[in-house]
Formats: sequence, C-alpha cells, structure tokens
Amino acid sequence: MQTQLRDKNDIKLFILYLMRHVGYPLNFQEVSDIVIQDGIVGYFNFQECFAELLDAGTVEELKIDGEPYYSITPRGIHVADNLDSPSLNLIKERSLKSALRIISFKRRGDEIRCTYEELPGDRYIVNCIVIENREELLNVKLLLESKLQLEKIRINFNDKPEIIYRGILSLLSGEVNYLIN
Repeated sequence: MQTQLRDKNDIKLFILYLMRHVGYPLNFQEVSDIVIQDGIVGYFNFQECFAELLDAGTVEELKIDGEPYYSITPRGIHVADNLDSPSLNLIKERSLKSALRIISFKRRGDEIRCTYEELPGDRYIVNCIVIENREELLNVKLLLESKLQLEKIRINFNDKPEIIYRGILSLLSGEVNYLIN
C-alpha cells in the first residue's frame, strides 16, 4: 500500500517535482489529478500546499485563452532540483509515470477509474474502468477477500491500465493459452 505524505514540505516538494517533470502549464484540475491520483497526497493537503506554493512564488498562475493555468517558476525549479526528501525517493518515478499517463489520457478524452466498495467481513468490490474517446473499453468488477488484495489491484491497475486491458482481451480471446494450461 502506498504511504500518504503528511509533512507539508514533502507534499510541496512532491508537487514541484511532478510539475517540473511534466514540463508545461497545467490547469488546476490537472495539477490536482496528478498529485492526488495515487493516494499519496490527500485533496485538502494538496489544496493548502498548492496555495502556499503560489504565495511563495514557486508556482505561478498564467492565463491561456483566458483560463488559469499553473507553471513552475525558475525558483520552483531550483527548489525541486536541489531539495530532497527520503520520503519522496521511493515514490517519485512511479508517481511521475502515473502523472504523465493521466495527463495524456485526459487530453485525449480518456480516463481510468478504479473505485471500490467495502463490504462486511473485510471484503471489497473493486470496479476498474478504462474509457477512451468517451467510450467505455473495459469495465471489470471483482469481489475481493482482503484490503491487501484491493490495494495491489488498485496500484497495478492505475500503473498499467493499458497492459491490463490488453491482457484481459488476450485471455478472453484465447490468445494467451499458457495461462490456461
């Protein structure tokens, strides 16, 4: 299970790291999505820390076609490149990969969703969905027997939805017989 960041400095460094490596301005929803999507940062912590980054001048608001977008400033780049946190080292690469994928999905009108419902007896129903061009490509609902199983599925689905989609398609079409034998 991913650890949620709670230290404000770690959260700010995490936001700056992601914005630095995305490399272009994002609207508020895109920034929010890439920061909170993996559950590493809670929404309210994100909002508070993002406002502080704006106040500190490490992130700036730009107007693009009259809409507000946000970009990391040279000062923010300096902070992102020169400050480090042991808490962040383990999550940086995975989170950046997820961030770039979610931005790409959203800009194409695609999205992934992985929601769950808790049932009595430490059981869960997880629902994994892939939408491309506003059309549902995959919608899988599973009954799970533990929180650990749920967390593994959520992490793997969020990390590799396209591979999971292709895998399910291959299994159901009989193109992956080595798993059946």
